Amino acid sequence: MADIDFRTGDVLEIFCPFTEARVAGVSAGDVSIRWPWWRNDADVEWIDWNGNVAIAGGPDTPGWSNELFRTEPPAELLQVGADCRVGIPPTVVHVIEVQRFDPPLETGRLPRPHREIVVLTRGVSEDLNAVEQGIGLNPDDDIPLMIRLVFRPYAFLDLGDDVADRHGRAWCFDGPWEWRAYDGQGGTPAWPLTLLTGGDGLGDAKRSATVSTATQTGSHEIEVERWRRAAHAEPPVR
Repeated sequence: MADIDFRTGDVLEIFCPFTEARVAGVSAGDVSIRWPWWRNDADVEWIDWNGNVAIAGGPDTPGWSNELFRTEPPAELLQVGADCRVGIPPTVVHVIEVQRFDPPLETGRLPRPHREIVVLTRGVSEDLNAVEQGIGLNPDDDIPLMIRLVFRPYAFLDLGDDVADRHGRAWCFDGPWEWRAYDGQGGTPAWPLTLLTGGDGLGDAKRSATVSTATQTGSHEIEVERWRRAAHAEPPVR
C-alpha cells in the first residue's frame, strides 16, 4: 500500500518488480498475461474475471504510450504458453485525477479499490478536450507497486486552504491548477502568501509560518516551472 495522500499535480516515480507469469493469448495489439496478482471476487456476480490482463503488444501498437507494464522478453516476441516476467521499470508519471470510492468499487477482482489515481507518463500533457486520457492505478492493491513522490507543487498547502496574496486578495487552494479568487476576478495569487484558514476551517500558527517562509521568494510562475521540469509537460489551462 502506498502511504501517500495523492493529489492532482503530483509527480511520481513508479516501479514494480518483475514477476514470473505466463502468456495466455496474443493478438494484433495486445498480449494477455496470466496475471500474477489479484484474486477473483466471487461476490460480484455480474463480472467474471478470467485471471488474464491484456497489456500493449509492443512499441508499434496503439496502446503502448498508455501502458506502464512491460514484459521480459519484450511483448512483441511472446507467444501463447510462453513463460515471461511482467513488471514496471522505474517510470516517472504525473497525476491528473484522484478518484475515491465509498463503498469500494466492484471490478470483479480483489482487493476492491477504494481510490484510484489516473496518471500520464512523463512528457505527456493533459488534454482537457480528450474524452478519456491517462492510466488508472489502484495504489493499494496487491500489485507490489513502489511509488515515490518526486515533486508536489504547492506542497506547503493543503486542499481547501484559504490564503491572502501580496495584494490582499483572498484565494482558495483547490489544487495547483485550481486557484479560486474570492473576488471573482481570476488570475493567480501573487507571492508571498499568508495562510488565513486551513481546509478544516481552522488556523494553525505552525502551518502559517511554513506557508509564509515557503513563499517569501519565488512566485506561482516559478512553482509551475519547477513542475514542468519534473513532469516534462505543460499544466492544464482551466
